Amino acid sequence: MARDGAGDFLAGFIIGAVVGAAAALLFAPQSGQETRTRIRETGLELRDKAEELSAEARREAERLAEEAAKRAQEAQQKGRIVLEEQRAKVEELVEKGKTIASRKKAAPAEPEA
Repeated sequence: MARDGAGDFLAGFIIGAVVGAAAALLFAPQSGQETRTRIRETGLELRDKAEELSAEARREAERLAEEAAKRAQEAQQKGRIVLEEQRAKVEELVEKGKTIASRKKAAPAEPEA
């Protein structure tokens, strides 16, 4: 979910930067050669910035994935502990039930009045 928002933001940022740079270059009073040189330089700068932002987004996505995997592992471990505790309680109750049942079988039947 957050990654989609980050991707949308990144795309909007890059498009806005390209449009803004192009507008600035087109309306600046320069010769054609100077304009072409500035367009090329700006394009290279924007490419570098896009690569930097992409790498940063990738690092953040990897960090979030690692964090999610860690949390899932912790939750799984907690689930195992709870399951073992519940299993031990059930076994204890079963043993108590067997003990009570064996006592009732061993006890002589009370005569009815």
